[in-house]
Amino acid sequence: MSNVELAATLKSLHVPGRPVVLANVWDAASAKLVEAAGFPAVATSSVAVAEALGYPDQQGAPVAEMLAAAARIVRAVSVPVTVDAEAGYGLSADELVERLLATGAVGCNLEDTDYVTGSGMVDVAKQAAWLADVRAAADRAGVHLVINARIDVVLHAGRPADETPLVDPIVERATAYLEAGVDCVYPIALRTPDVIRQVVAAVAPASVNGNCPPNKDGIAAAAALGVGRLSMGGGLWHVVKKELAERLAVLGAD
Repeated sequence: MSNVELAATLKSLHVPGRPVVLANVWDAASAKLVEAAGFPAVATSSVAVAEALGYPDQQGAPVAEMLAAAARIVRAVSVPVTVDAEAGYGLSADELVERLLATGAVGCNLEDTDYVTGSGMVDVAKQAAWLADVRAAADRAGVHLVINARIDVVLHAGRPADETPLVDPIVERATAYLEAGVDCVYPIALRTPDVIRQVVAAVAPASVNGNCPPNKDGIAAAAALGVGRLSMGGGLWHVVKKELAERLAVLGAD
């Protein structure tokens, strides 16, 4: 399929109540395994790709190396690929879109944490304006890049036991980002079912991305909340690292 067709396919997979499940990968081999397992799309994990390349997450890896890894992943599979592009690496909207599309990817995850100043989260209006620029750049390129806008409110609140007070700031950002033209919003680390349900209702009919549960029952429960996308994030990478470390420990020196 062409990039235009792949992008349309990826967008169509986002259905509230019937979420697309994304297994996040880090190289061509892991991407092939995901496709062979029957997943309809492949997503990258920034933490997995960065650590596999020898760098820390949160834009610690050179953008050229991250995008080169994405290009290898795209070449390895026939399904749509969406790239975790972190906070955009300080690139202009036009350059970011040009370089993402050059890899063959047709979607991206973009975060609203301010890694440049380290001051917390990017101002909501500023982030929305930048996301609108990304959408406009993709439109000019002729490909509907599927934009998943990550909302980091929970991370910056320290993952409180009571997430109810976070509904309003999450919805404020979600609404602004959707108005800017994104396809999906991702309040990462949000765990409370009732709070997730409130966010889903507030932004309907747009899709909300949730953290993927570890089993089918959990996925069904998340679907019942109305989410349209579930991401494993760095989950698979951490499983692989743990397994490798345990096997090496057994074989290592006494």
